[in-house]
Amino acid sequence: MTLTRRTLHDGWTLRAASGPAPDAIAVAVVPATVPGCVHTDLLEAGVIADPYRGANEAALAWIGLVDWTYRTTFAWSPDDAERHDLVFAGVDTVAAISLNGTVLGEVANQHRSYRYGVDDLLIDGENELVVAFSAPVPYANAQSLELGARPRPYPLPYEAIRKSACNFGWDWGIATFTSGLVGAVRLESWSTARLRDVRVVATPDGDGGSVEVTASVERADAAADLSLTVRVAGREAAASVDGDTVTVRVELDEVERWWPVGHGAQPLYDVEVSLAAAGDVVDETSRRVGFRTVHWDTTPDETGAPFTLVVNDRPVFVKGVNWIPDDALPVRVDRARYENRLRQAVEGNLNLIRVWGGGLYESDDFYDVCDELGLLTWQDFLFACAAYPEEEPLRSEIEAEARENVVRLASHASLVLLTGNNENLWGYEDWNWKLRLDGATWGAHYYYELFPELVAELAPHVTYAPGSPFSPGMGWDGTVQTGPHPNDEAHGTMHLWEQWNRRDWPTYREHRPRFVAEFGWQGPPAWTTLTDWLDDDPLTPESPGMIVHQKAMEGNAKLTDGLLPHFRMPSAMEDWHWAMQLNQAIAVRTALEHFRSWAPHTMGAIVWQLNDCWPVTSWAAIDGDGRAKPLFHALRAAFAPRVVTVQPRDEGLAAVLGNDTAEAWTGTLRVRRLSFDGAEQDAAELPFSVEPWGSATVVIPAGVAAAGAEGAELLEAAAGPVRGFWFFAEPRDSALPAQALRVETAPADGGTLVTITADALARDVALLVDKVHPEAHAVDGLITLLAGESAEVLVTGAGLLDAAALADPRVLRSANQLVTS
Repeated sequence: MTLTRRTLHDGWTLRAASGPAPDAIAVAVVPATVPGCVHTDLLEAGVIADPYRGANEAALAWIGLVDWTYRTTFAWSPDDAERHDLVFAGVDTVAAISLNGTVLGEVANQHRSYRYGVDDLLIDGENELVVAFSAPVPYANAQSLELGARPRPYPLPYEAIRKSACNFGWDWGIATFTSGLVGAVRLESWSTARLRDVRVVATPDGDGGSVEVTASVERADAAADLSLTVRVAGREAAASVDGDTVTVRVELDEVERWWPVGHGAQPLYDVEVSLAAAGDVVDETSRRVGFRTVHWDTTPDETGAPFTLVVNDRPVFVKGVNWIPDDALPVRVDRARYENRLRQAVEGNLNLIRVWGGGLYESDDFYDVCDELGLLTWQDFLFACAAYPEEEPLRSEIEAEARENVVRLASHASLVLLTGNNENLWGYEDWNWKLRLDGATWGAHYYYELFPELVAELAPHVTYAPGSPFSPGMGWDGTVQTGPHPNDEAHGTMHLWEQWNRRDWPTYREHRPRFVAEFGWQGPPAWTTLTDWLDDDPLTPESPGMIVHQKAMEGNAKLTDGLLPHFRMPSAMEDWHWAMQLNQAIAVRTALEHFRSWAPHTMGAIVWQLNDCWPVTSWAAIDGDGRAKPLFHALRAAFAPRVVTVQPRDEGLAAVLGNDTAEAWTGTLRVRRLSFDGAEQDAAELPFSVEPWGSATVVIPAGVAAAGAEGAELLEAAAGPVRGFWFFAEPRDSALPAQALRVETAPADGGTLVTITADALARDVALLVDKVHPEAHAVDGLITLLAGESAEVLVTGAGLLDAAALADPRVLRSANQLVTS
């Protein structure tokens, strides 16, 4: 018989077993959804308030201190199968699992699955399945005492439990302390043998390629005659299973290459794998693969060591974002939500998503969608910003989760890097860990020994790096890290946080990194998101709900310090909101334009961060309700296929042209110095030529680049319709005119085509369209218009919108409003 999978998702109930639950909840039995979690069940039952609203976070912290019990029954009758396994695809996190009163196992790892043979425990009739969860906060605290305290940035010892680190709160994240059956629960019935795991590698070779499948099997019949058959693209190959493992290779004469988005198409091939006993299929599975080559060039050069992604022999400038769990209750994230968020990333001209080590190994849906869209994925192993014990029970759990997830993810065409941790190599060197550890383990075994060994064994085609940031040439000799500093900008990847924490965003230009894996600037969410979730009256930057939804240390002070060199502090709340959103966007745009201008010395920038897990003031480009912030438009513009930016160089100002297309870009660059009223002060026409996937620097003549009146002049550098601007003075020190913009609308496929016309210079024009309709989205923003110019912006998601509503100065925004109001 073929293996059958029966989901056991019906009839579950949830109750508080012990701990500080409110009286009404302590005695209640509520229906439970599986997959699900305690929070979603209590919300569905109407017995708790939404933790995201107002100041509810603290009022619901008791949930993480309570032991919870899930219970269901299912009918079963004896059948022809030789084996029966209960499979739990995801358990968050500490639980004892029992069937008919017998404990199957005690688990404590959110990042892996569990399987139990239950042949001797199933009964004819009703079977009772119980999962008794222990509260995660007391467990983590107890484990910290057992294993020894380790350095970390937040109070609770997330490093002592194999649970998403940010579930305990982060500098953008709510602390939810979840428990629940977050993955599928199945009864699997099988005979003779089953596929234990399957590894699939697609390798191109000239016009053709091959697919190699390595399968391990579990046998119920040790003497069974087993064979494995692989089918792909109309070809098949088979081999007998001698023992418990087998490898089958299928050769293909012709395949299409898979490319990152912006570089080509994303053809995917279905690989069908079947296990047969004496010719009868007993188990089967499938994978989708893409044919591409990937490596990271870290060959030392005259300035250090690069970190250049090469796909199909083409160097790729990485236009990336960091990804956190898209909901602090992750069970609510389904394929549709992944696809929506990742399509937003493609709209933003991004080509890589880094899955950050304080979050999750996302579900298969996430990586499937990335494969389909051509979004490269960089997956951290789940270690972030802390020293991690290397002792049991964590040591074995970490190996188990790493094995399972490397095998699960390695066949994806989008996966280009596995990384040992986030910032732990850096933390060990610079954050006083050596003193605080006093000789205790901190995770070096995982990053320098275990993980590279597992990747070499299970996925040798995937590149591994011990951490981020990381300098090629680093190592561990058992007592100290060797080689360059992990955050050395001349070597490999670096994180840039001094600008946000202590300096100002123009100082990004002081750095010439080889690759930036993290940097960012904060800003509040969309106005509608803010007002939907906060009930403060009046709403102010420091009203109670705003403070609960600002998690960064001294976050509002840093927002203020980061704004005042560029704009004066507005007094009205909506103006404050716009000023902080705009400053966030300008800060990141400035950095991205600078980093891109140094290609190929710098070959990538990964912004912190794409998304949010709840409505919060944060570094995200897409807020917790899925709305794009002005930062999104900064990413879209800075990462456009072709860009012109003006950059300071030793020789003076220069125009740098970036060409991320397959066609050479040639022509004449028109550079003009203009007064704010549009009068041309000086100009030059300069020939340029940019190779495909290349960049070129054109020095601007000194006379054109020298302002006569810094606060009243700007430079425009234009290559046809592609142009960039340079303002000689900060907005607060300039003579920007009062906003003078007119709006016309027309129906368009997908929404409203908005034509914005400037009667005077307008800097960084944006439509905050959520104020007109909560589902509206402006495709473009942060548009600078000279006097008399017009721009068209498509607004989707809300049908035909009214021109007068869009022209409201609360909606139609610009930097001018923050200077002249």
